[in-house]
Amino acid sequence: MNKSLISFATLASELAARFRSLLGEAGWLHEWEVRIPDTAAEAGFDLLATGPLPGGGRAALCVECKRELRPGMFRQMAGKIFSPGGRPKVVVPVLALPFVSPRIAELCAEHGWSWFDLAGNCRLEVPGLLLLHYTGQKAVHVRPRPVANLGTAETGRVIRALLAADNACAAWTQREMQAHCQPSVSLGLVNKVVRHLRDEAFIEEAPDGGFRLRDPGQLLSAWRDAYRFDRHERRHYFTLLQGKKLREALEGLDALTGGHAAYASFSAAEFQAPHVRQPRTWLYIRAQDLPAFEQAVTAKPVDSGENLVVLIPADNGVFYLSDGGTADNPRLPCTNAVQTYVDLWHSGGRGQEAAEALLEQYLRPAWEAVALPA
Repeated sequence: MNKSLISFATLASELAARFRSLLGEAGWLHEWEVRIPDTAAEAGFDLLATGPLPGGGRAALCVECKRELRPGMFRQMAGKIFSPGGRPKVVVPVLALPFVSPRIAELCAEHGWSWFDLAGNCRLEVPGLLLLHYTGQKAVHVRPRPVANLGTAETGRVIRALLAADNACAAWTQREMQAHCQPSVSLGLVNKVVRHLRDEAFIEEAPDGGFRLRDPGQLLSAWRDAYRFDRHERRHYFTLLQGKKLREALEGLDALTGGHAAYASFSAAEFQAPHVRQPRTWLYIRAQDLPAFEQAVTAKPVDSGENLVVLIPADNGVFYLSDGGTADNPRLPCTNAVQTYVDLWHSGGRGQEAAEALLEQYLRPAWEAVALPA
């Protein structure tokens, strides 16, 4: 059933019934009632649940019902003050929707709101009295389609530019973002992605106009979950070169490929945030550059026993802002840390452990250095 077709009064009635049902599952709650506010002082919310607290006094759960709410709009209402009658000792703001997305749930937790939806998913908390947390119930209405798909290569180019540590404090116009993306993207695509990220409260308006990154950690998680690592073809090679000799041979690939070769995944992380040791060298190499690679490191394709893992990128955006060595210690560049993180997460083995180490040791400190809430 599509709940967008029913009246708000009917929706509020169904949400009230679900609210009563959820509170009824807490058998220790006595003398609690759920009602529609009926005084002028209570006009700022749609449902009110009140009941006694164990130590004396009363608690009130003030419920704001919405037909639909984008995360970007939630931030505007998050600071709302509710003043129910009876001077309750504890007042808890509650958001009720036909469907609460994971992103909305994150924002509710961040701002101290409880929430529930028509399916019975919820997090309802009254400090010292109640904590109900249910997830996984199937939505009972058609979810609104996102404006942009975070899993496409083109969208990934915009997200890389936003999240890269070198750009963390940047304010962008859409045309500046279009010009910055590598490979290039259309202005229409940038507009679509920016609208989606603003709706999801991952970016915000910049003081001087344009937009800037607001919530890098959550945006990275959202992109990680949508990212299609399986689109990169994987090939296995063996070489007799090891250690310093292998690194020196790989170093020359940067010039031979025009900057389209890089350490990837576990091997990139060994330079950026060493945590997991493993015997293979991981690389991004374009298909047209494989002959030069094979010759440079005298590598041969193998079906097993490989010590080189080559990823043929589905999109050259993986080479964006590659992390090079220094004049005193030259080497083949690594993928930038944001790219390394999402690749590690999907590489298997201890990849997720290594990704979390990279996030904590490298990315979060870089974001926090420019006062972003990492």
